[in-house]
Amino acid sequence: MARIESLIAWSALADLKVAEIGSDTVLRYARGLAASGRTPGFFLYLPLDGEGSARQDGREALLGAGDFILCDGARPYEIRLHGAGRMLALAIPTAKVRRYIACPESLAAMPMRAASGVSGLLSSFLRNFWLHCRQPIEDAAAAPIAVAILELLGAAYAEVPRTSVERSERGTAHRIRIINYIHAHLYDPDLTPMKIATACGITTRYLHYLFSDGDETVARYILKCRLEACSQALLSGGQHGRTVTAIAFDHGFNSATHFGRVFRAYFGTTPREFRARGPSDGRCARRSDAQVAQVAAAAGY
Repeated sequence: MARIESLIAWSALADLKVAEIGSDTVLRYARGLAASGRTPGFFLYLPLDGEGSARQDGREALLGAGDFILCDGARPYEIRLHGAGRMLALAIPTAKVRRYIACPESLAAMPMRAASGVSGLLSSFLRNFWLHCRQPIEDAAAAPIAVAILELLGAAYAEVPRTSVERSERGTAHRIRIINYIHAHLYDPDLTPMKIATACGITTRYLHYLFSDGDETVARYILKCRLEACSQALLSGGQHGRTVTAIAFDHGFNSATHFGRVFRAYFGTTPREFRARGPSDGRCARRSDAQVAQVAAAAGY
């Protein structure tokens, strides 16, 4: 379910929703809105200042101020602000997105830059709009503004080279099936890239290729998913009587020492310290991907 560290302000814009969110840690949408029973939509994220990143379908995008991405709320994704900063979030109904963008699912977490082109024009429009109007807008003005945003959004993604879109379209179905398989078998200690590829009817080489447009390998994605699941279990009241080792083993780890090492690399604290801080204090800042990658590589991921 969605977890927002800090909601600064929000406004309705016809059937779009705009919000400014701020955090010095992580904005996590671990299960997507579909898991909460609400109708999923697409979400545009744009750092107003500072830097951020987005992750979906095994693809990760790094974002500078003004850059933006789309995420599909029907599937798991994660948004992260690196350090203190502010981010603009625009919620768009799926039906609206499809009117302006063909196969938007294939474009999830694809970075759009503020430096040039129509994406830069949309970025400037959104930032200026939010700077001058944080209060609800009259319906007569809201509708044409929403249409202008959607038309610019469609025009921005129309500039993406067709070869990139076609590659994304071909790979999206595979990536979704892979991600779903990983989450369904996360607790299997024998979950490996080869096992995933076999189950999904693809080669191991193609599996790694589908993850190649991000900075994360399949094995590291599995590791991160397991660590996040363990962190939730450690803070769960229903798991209070269980040992850290038992929780680790339930989530696919087979060595308490290994689990403690990678957990600390990811969360910056030991599992026991993380649990002792409790839900209110347990959301420790994750280490940078580079730091985690070093430990993961040393551990064979």
